[in-house]
Amino acid sequence: MGRDEDTPAHAHEDRALCDTAVGVYTEALSAGRIPRAAIEVVPCLTELALVHPDPQDEAWVRPVPPSAALAHLLQPVVREIHERLSLSAALADSLAPLTTVASTDPNLAITVLEGLPLIDAAVQNATESATEEIRTLQPGSTRPPDQLQRALSRARLTLERGTPLRHIYQHPVRYNQAFKAYLKQMPPGLLQIRTLEQTVDRLLVFDHTVAFIPANAARDVALEIRHPALVRYLIQMYEVLWAQAIPLTEPLPAAPAGTSVTAVQLSVARLLIEGHTDQVVAGKLGISVRTCRAHVSKLMHTLNATSRTQLGALLVRSGIAGTAPHGTTAEPVTPDRPG
Repeated sequence: MGRDEDTPAHAHEDRALCDTAVGVYTEALSAGRIPRAAIEVVPCLTELALVHPDPQDEAWVRPVPPSAALAHLLQPVVREIHERLSLSAALADSLAPLTTVASTDPNLAITVLEGLPLIDAAVQNATESATEEIRTLQPGSTRPPDQLQRALSRARLTLERGTPLRHIYQHPVRYNQAFKAYLKQMPPGLLQIRTLEQTVDRLLVFDHTVAFIPANAARDVALEIRHPALVRYLIQMYEVLWAQAIPLTEPLPAAPAGTSVTAVQLSVARLLIEGHTDQVVAGKLGISVRTCRAHVSKLMHTLNATSRTQLGALLVRSGIAGTAPHGTTAEPVTPDRPG
């Protein structure tokens, strides 16, 4: 029974069985065989290997059990899977000896962590693994409440298991009420805190194993550093800053006698004399530009300055910021001799 021009084309998705084919296949199962012409309108029966030629009469075809057809169709798939598994095993065996070599490659000892959740998870894991000491460098003078809460939880667990913890902050943090509340909740003993006038960007070092530094200004990308030489260098830098920092339990350097200038205002004055803008001064001291300008205003009031230019001259002349008094000459700093 051939298909003429009036017979609709047999069209449906590949690897699918149409209703017409199901009817023809059911008929073939019932009769045991079916004329070859009957399957011309349902080629999907042949494509899915559900019929095969009758060995005794080429004009007829016989139905194939669905399970046998499926096994026949899956043979190339199974063969390809087996080949790929064999290839995977061979590659794994070939590259396995290189694992120990790669683990010592300095280029693989720095990992880029993108996103705060990933950074937080890595820091949490390092905190839980630390046993010798944790060193942190925390620029700025304010901490968001949620950040302080996470830091408090980590610090308490660290100290309770006997791991020493050292923090370096900037001077203005001494006047931050949220930070004072944070300290009251910390167990005493193994926690040491010092402050600096200026510092570098954030740094976390766990034992002598791993360090974390920001990789962008937004601090939502970080570098996880495990190269022993780099970690050792960062620890040495930290110890230099620690030696220069002032313990939180000690007062900051006082202004010259007879003045009412605060320690933070002294820092502002020193940076103003160096010619920095308010934005730069604020960034270096870890305070807001608004706070910086408030300190400048107080300095102007203290010294009776009527302009920023006059303030700079009065600061130098008064020696408040530790500069040479009026009438003396400071020794110049040359490139080949440290000042």
